[in-house]
Amino acid sequence: MDAAGAVVLAVFAHPDDESLACGGTLARLASEGAHVVVVCASHGERGSYEGPAKDLGLGSERAGEMRDAARALGVAEVHLWSHPDGDLCWADVGLFNAELVLLLRRRRPAAVITFGEDGLYWHPDHIGVHERVLTAVRSLGADAPPLYYVSMPQGAMPAIVDSARARGWAAPTRGFWSLDPLSFGVFAAPHTIELDVTPQVSQKRAAIAAHRSQMGDNNPFSQMSEADAARWLGAEYFRRADISGVDSGLLEHLCTPTF
Repeated sequence: MDAAGAVVLAVFAHPDDESLACGGTLARLASEGAHVVVVCASHGERGSYEGPAKDLGLGSERAGEMRDAARALGVAEVHLWSHPDGDLCWADVGLFNAELVLLLRRRRPAAVITFGEDGLYWHPDHIGVHERVLTAVRSLGADAPPLYYVSMPQGAMPAIVDSARARGWAAPTRGFWSLDPLSFGVFAAPHTIELDVTPQVSQKRAAIAAHRSQMGDNNPFSQMSEADAARWLGAEYFRRADISGVDSGLLEHLCTPTF
């Protein structure tokens, strides 16, 4: 299956999820001619400031950051929805589902990318998005596109954090980088697809840096050498959801299956 001309839909909870979870893959798909569409369920208005606070509300600021990150990755479209940050598991369930089904029927994507059951690190909003996307895709029956869950091997995030600490970095007391790195990938189902995104590492780093309010100026990726960046960011991982009768989809054609 050729990526050229294919629509790829990536659905996440907050601005920055797309860059951290699969920014390299989105950039690679875009470079190979795919029309990449990113949906953020919320504006991330309940996040924390890690960078210089601006006069805009946080939701508005993060929306601008999302658009900057999308440009860095070559994303063609960004849809910033207004479901309540922090309550995506429980709020607007019917409306969120209807929006997704409408978008799926209108755009007919060749692939959908979202969180798995673990939400990468058990964030309730991420798990809520997983549930909404899975329900919407399943509702299409035989017309359902291949659905892929972003994944992270257990131990990958602790290795990134340990590398940063060896360079003198210290974790902040709040925000994304205050999370326990051991929570990433723990109890997750094994990935089945590994994608080489080494040529897209610089784009992924630029997209992560674009989310200034959440990443801050001093994050584990900011002072990383090119060699370390290729090592830690040059591969991304996915698992195919078992809901489609099609044996092989877009990511299988781009990636080398590991099983």
